[in-house]
Amino acid sequence: MGAWPRLLLSLLSGAGTRGCVRRSPWRPRSSGVDSDALKDRRAQIMARGLPKQKPIEGVKQVIVVASGKGGVGKSTTAVNLALALGANDSSKAIGLLDVDVYGPSIPKMMNLRGNPELSESNLMRPLLNYGISCMSMGFLVEETAPVVWRGLMVMSAIEKLIRQVDWGQLDYLVIDMPPGTGDVQLSVSQNIPISGAVIVSTPQDIALMDAHKGAEMFRKVNVPVLGLIQNMSVFQCPKCKHETHIFGADGAKKLAKTLGLDVLGDIPLHLNIREASDSGQPIVFSQPQSNEAKAYLRIAAEVVKRLPRPPA
Repeated sequence: MGAWPRLLLSLLSGAGTRGCVRRSPWRPRSSGVDSDALKDRRAQIMARGLPKQKPIEGVKQVIVVASGKGGVGKSTTAVNLALALGANDSSKAIGLLDVDVYGPSIPKMMNLRGNPELSESNLMRPLLNYGISCMSMGFLVEETAPVVWRGLMVMSAIEKLIRQVDWGQLDYLVIDMPPGTGDVQLSVSQNIPISGAVIVSTPQDIALMDAHKGAEMFRKVNVPVLGLIQNMSVFQCPKCKHETHIFGADGAKKLAKTLGLDVLGDIPLHLNIREASDSGQPIVFSQPQSNEAKAYLRIAAEVVKRLPRPPA
């Protein structure tokens, strides 16, 4: 068995019965003494509270990019945000972690292929392009291979992607979260200290409903929400320059006001952004002087303004 099949098997280790439920044998009704012992045991478990957060070694600050709904441009935003953080301050070391196990997009958008090398301590080394250190489930499986895993297996894989990667020394680690408010979001939020979350949404009412849920989820697990990004805010006709709000106007601004948050910036619906992402040359890298790239650069500056002071 080669190194990478073994690594994939290791991602599954600790996943228990792989999603199957073990049924306990029938037991007689407990006595009063047993009932008291059970109550004491429950009290001890409840007293433990949430899992103790452990920082990722070598990483100063973690920024999560999330959305309640898929298809709103979250991964494109995460990639260009990571690049913009580096473009705004070349002294900063930036990493990009893709925890969307079922639909990893980072390998294609960052034009990266191949398997990560393993360090002497058996940690995966991120792949590097455009000055950004990247890790994704997409590096460990074939591009067209579906990941058909149950929840426990996914959680085990997420744990490995977080804890078994040699990031070196990073100033910012941008995490591209999967859409929704499920197990992955909860696990990441509870197990590592997060400096701030950025919520991406289009101005459409349907997307905003789920973005609202995403923001509230982070608040419930005590993760600061830095603000909202309104993606696909307006379309400008390349011929007549007429602007059309295809998904509605200023929906994210209205939601931000309801939540008491800021809108970090608007990203237009533009062909160049889509073509640059599909070609593996994100627009902040390939067209840094374009208006679209400058929008990401401004958003990155707004994100940094709202981050807490990094640990010494």
